[in-house]
Amino acid sequence: MYINEKESYCPYCGETISLLIDSSIENQEYVEDCQVCCSPILIGVEIDYDGDIFINTKKENE
Repeated sequence: MYINEKESYCPYCGETISLLIDSSIENQEYVEDCQVCCSPILIGVEIDYDGDIFINTKKENE
C-alpha cells in the first residue's frame, strides 16, 4: 500500500482539506467528512499511468 497526502477543498465551506490517498488503487470513490465543517464530501480519485493523482470533490448529493 502506498499512502500519499494530498490537499483538496471542501465543496461546502471552501476550506482546504488534507486527504490520505492509497495510490495502489487506480480509481476510488468514497465519502469523507470535511475536517472543518463536518459535511459529507464525495471524493473521487483517479491515478493515471504515470502515477499522477487527480482528485475530484463534490457535495454528497450532487
